[in-house]
Amino acid sequence: MSQQISWFTEAHQASGSSIGFRTEQLLHAEKTPFQTIEIHQTTDWGKLMVIDGCVMLTSRDNFLYHEMMTHPALFTHARAKRVVIIGGGDCGTLREVLKHEEVEKATQVEIDERVTRLAEQYFPELCESNGDPRAELLFIDGIKYMAEAEPESIDLVIVDSTDPVGPAEGLFNAAFYASCFKALRHGGLLVQQSESPLAHIELIKSMRAAMRTAGFSAVKTLPFPQPCYPTGWWSCTMARKGGDLSGFRERGALSKNFSTKYYNAEIHKAALAQPEFMREALGE
Repeated sequence: MSQQISWFTEAHQASGSSIGFRTEQLLHAEKTPFQTIEIHQTTDWGKLMVIDGCVMLTSRDNFLYHEMMTHPALFTHARAKRVVIIGGGDCGTLREVLKHEEVEKATQVEIDERVTRLAEQYFPELCESNGDPRAELLFIDGIKYMAEAEPESIDLVIVDSTDPVGPAEGLFNAAFYASCFKALRHGGLLVQQSESPLAHIELIKSMRAAMRTAGFSAVKTLPFPQPCYPTGWWSCTMARKGGDLSGFRERGALSKNFSTKYYNAEIHKAALAQPEFMREALGE
């Protein structure tokens, strides 16, 4: 493997921009039955995982994404005992979910086992909870899993997927959301990564419309910073089966008994606020 200083750059056609990282070594590269995975050693951002040419995560900033994909939803739900993660092969979302004592079982459904095995090797800090007795790791099709899930058996579904192309394409439509809606208990939540508000507002609008079509009573998009992704700004979208999304268990968030690097009660409140262009585009 080469050990010379170079740059990995991801060009993002939709926004006419690119994000790059200075690298010193390609640690691993392989083509799985589903996708091509690379692990790079960067000079300043720790290790970098790339799937099909797109940045998935870096050691330095992944906490932003993993914490915002989990804690806002878990502190919005009254008491989420059963959580299902669709995708999430790097296991960072699973680790954050299992910081919540009320969670009795967290099932991660990742189609490509190699993502998880490489995360265990190169991002072991994200896989600290893989051996938790509450954790279940399945390497099967998440769309099929949700379609066959027992009705009203899940409290929270987290869709931690790649972009809506390739293996993840079927996770961004009304049919999949209908499966999630059926599987969720009353008051249950669906949260899905929803790309960049700056570059993908039309996708966010279509996701939210499809969630409402599937029966969800309330939908909310929470933006957050993410330096390694196109435009450096990302979002997740929450949908609720019964009830609204105007508040959360603020006292619980203030007194949480675990550590985070980004999420806290004030950040949660701030993320519920919408920039004007998003309010106009999303009709809020």
